[in-house]
Amino acid sequence: MMMTRLGEYFEKKSINKAGVARKTGISKQRLSQLSLNKTTKLTVEELYLISLALDVNPHEILDFVCQDMALPG
Repeated sequence: MMMTRLGEYFEKKSINKAGVARKTGISKQRLSQLSLNKTTKLTVEELYLISLALDVNPHEILDFVCQDMALPG
């Protein structure tokens, strides 16, 4: 199964999803969906809570997750 960009971020940083779940209140199941299912959409609220739990600027996660995006044309 292919990982999402968020899943790749978690793996690259050796992040424990269970710890993130405890700190954020986001379920382990939801974090797994966000990490493994490319059709699952990350909300801005989830992004912000994850960044607080990891003590990183939300911009760092956003840049990593969206690095392949570009304007059309």
